[in-house]
This record gives sequence, structure tokens and C-alpha cells, in this order.
Amino acid sequence: MNTTDKAINFFRAGYSCSQAVLMACSGESDSASRTAAAFGGGMGRQQKTCGAVTGAYIWLGMKYGTAGLPDESDKERVYDKVRVFNTIFTERNGTDQCSDLLGEDLNSREGKARIRARGLSEKVCEKCIRDAIEIIESFE
Repeated sequence: MNTTDKAINFFRAGYSCSQAVLMACSGESDSASRTAAAFGGGMGRQQKTCGAVTGAYIWLGMKYGTAGLPDESDKERVYDKVRVFNTIFTERNGTDQCSDLLGEDLNSREGKARIRARGLSEKVCEKCIRDAIEIIESFE
């Protein structure tokens, strides 16, 4: 099973978009699940930066960051990856903001019902997860 399929399976099993991306990239572990737990739904369901994006950012830090105290070049290596990721993701989706991507309120009963009725988890969230994995894999 490829990384994208793993991420979609995690998401469909009930993990957040952030957890799905990080766990698919780093391996299914309690540590990965806990690390990304606060970022689903656009950072704690605040519908800010998309959880698939933040999961990718965490992975980029894990993969390209340095252990210990980083120097400026270490920081720039990771920050460059984040900026490139964000540019590509935003070009593909028009935004990286969960509220704009979904166009519905994740925190209201009515918004959740419309998300289900319109299949937005599949149409929007899964697309964002797929895009995040594809962009990450393009760096390798």
C-alpha cells in the first residue's frame, strides 16, 4: 500500500487529516498520532491552517530538521521546504485555510450535517490529504 492510500485509510478510520498525513509518512505510532492530534480541523477545529498541511509541516520538520540546536542554515532548509509546500498546495487548492476549503462550519450541527450531505470529507479533505502526500513525495 502506498503512502497516499495509507493516509486516506487512516483518515477514513477516524484519524484527523493531520494525523493521517503524519502517520502515513512517519509510520503508525502513538507518538505520531499524539504529535498531530491538536492540528485536525484546521488547528483544533478552529478551521485555520488545514490539518493535512500542518501534518505535512510536522513531517517536513522531522525529515529535514536537525537534532539539537539548529543553526540558521538548518532552519532555512526546513523553512524553504515549508514555503515551497505551501506555494504548491495553495496553487492547487486556492487556499490553505480549512474554513475556505470546506466552506462550512465544523463546529455547528448544521455545518457538520452539510459537510456529510455534500460529501466534503471525501471531496475536499481527502483531496487535501492526497495533495499533501504528493507534494511531500515530490521533495524526495
